[in-house]
Amino acid sequence: MASKQSDHKSIGAFLRRVEESLDDNRVADVEKRHAKGYRTARENLDHLVDQGSFVEYGQFAIAAQRNRKSSDELKSKTAADGVITGLARINGDIFGESQTQVAVIINDYMSLAGTQGFFHHQKIDRMLEVVAEKSLPVIMYTEGGGGRPGDTDVTTQIAGLNISTWLVWSQLAGVVPRIAVNNGYCFAGNAALFGGADICIATQSSCIGMAGPAMIEGGGLGSFAATDIGPTDVNSKNGVIDIVAADEAEATMLAQQVLSYFQSPQGDWSAADQSMLQSTMPDDRRYTYDIRKLIELLVDTGSFIELQQQHGKTMVVGFMRIEGHPFGLIANDNRVLGGAVDATSAVKAAKFLNLCSSFSLPVVSLCDTPGFMVGPDSEAEGAARKMAEFFTVGANLRSPLVCIFLRKAYGLGAMAMAGSSFVKPVYSAAWPMGEFGAMGLEGAVKLGFKKELEEQQGEAREVLFNELVSKMYEAGKATEAAAYLEIDAVINPKETRSVIINSIGLH
Repeated sequence: MASKQSDHKSIGAFLRRVEESLDDNRVADVEKRHAKGYRTARENLDHLVDQGSFVEYGQFAIAAQRNRKSSDELKSKTAADGVITGLARINGDIFGESQTQVAVIINDYMSLAGTQGFFHHQKIDRMLEVVAEKSLPVIMYTEGGGGRPGDTDVTTQIAGLNISTWLVWSQLAGVVPRIAVNNGYCFAGNAALFGGADICIATQSSCIGMAGPAMIEGGGLGSFAATDIGPTDVNSKNGVIDIVAADEAEATMLAQQVLSYFQSPQGDWSAADQSMLQSTMPDDRRYTYDIRKLIELLVDTGSFIELQQQHGKTMVVGFMRIEGHPFGLIANDNRVLGGAVDATSAVKAAKFLNLCSSFSLPVVSLCDTPGFMVGPDSEAEGAARKMAEFFTVGANLRSPLVCIFLRKAYGLGAMAMAGSSFVKPVYSAAWPMGEFGAMGLEGAVKLGFKKELEEQQGEAREVLFNELVSKMYEAGKATEAAAYLEIDAVINPKETRSVIINSIGLH
């Protein structure tokens, strides 16, 4: 009888200890969190993972501050030492349980402002070891104030810089997909983890910087409010943030969707009437059109997620599906610099192609470009080096590439869009309005026929110029390029989806 009573006491003590680590034991902090319109770490966890699938690591950890705070205070104020770690399934209802296990790391701002303490790091390091061993995708919520100086129980280190958190996180690049989600303040070490992810999702209320106000002021660099440091409107334009979400709920749903592209083809899909693609292009080649509307027509309904929309605006990059199969996509936006590839967009495209290559995602390139952006301002941005990187990554792309030439395909910029050469894609096809040349038609005429044009005056010069442009256009039409075997085919726009699927062999 005594043994049974002892067992009951043990179970009761255990259950109380579990409760102490949950939100119900932190009512004041939860209310404060909700007052800001934010969710708790465990609320984000519950939304993110499949119900009943989470296996937690290190739930009973508390901050290494036992010599300065009571046990009850540490359990309440530093539950799980500020980070929830574990394994779970995400999207199991879509792809099945066997393909959907994921590692989850969620920093908890209610525990000492999400700062990184001794056991906090040990928990993340343990989780990343499991990630590396099992080759699992990882989703990390990064909100937090960076390193924590108050863990006074730790007496066996000076600077504490011999930890492996950033080492292993960085070594996982190209090995497993790493998705970071942020809401609120994310400074110092937390920001280094956020920026090191493959895909970075942040809410409108995020502030992300490599140092918080105290560190900046301590360095003699002035006094700033936390909201002045790396707000979303800045970080979405400079490329730090890939996807901007309204709030944590949307950010979590976006993380689930982004993860899905690395998991499996999707069985259920629908698409728009593909004959609508035949009327997306303006009749006059000088007019612009909305490339995003064209993409939405082409891909499976609701499957396109764009990355870095406010950064490198001449290029559109993102994930999509065709007949349920996941793809990466790059496209020129003809409404910005005519679709010319500038230095910033070249880096943006190269980074994205590298990601697709690492995880065997096929790539579709929708090319409509007059070439690389030129001029003194472009060179001041490091164009030669950055544009060459676009070539390098494209040439070494390990996943299949299909290039569809929507309209303009001129010069080195068009070659870069095709993976460095028109011979790189597994299939290169143009729509009937496609046009090709070593450089833009207008520039080619001005350069190649400079003497003839100078011999004419006023309206006569304009007439001659237009005649020469028209001749060059006829010579460089898609059907002529196909006749010379510089591309593989000219296709009806409505056949684009089937051409992509069949050329890669996904049926």
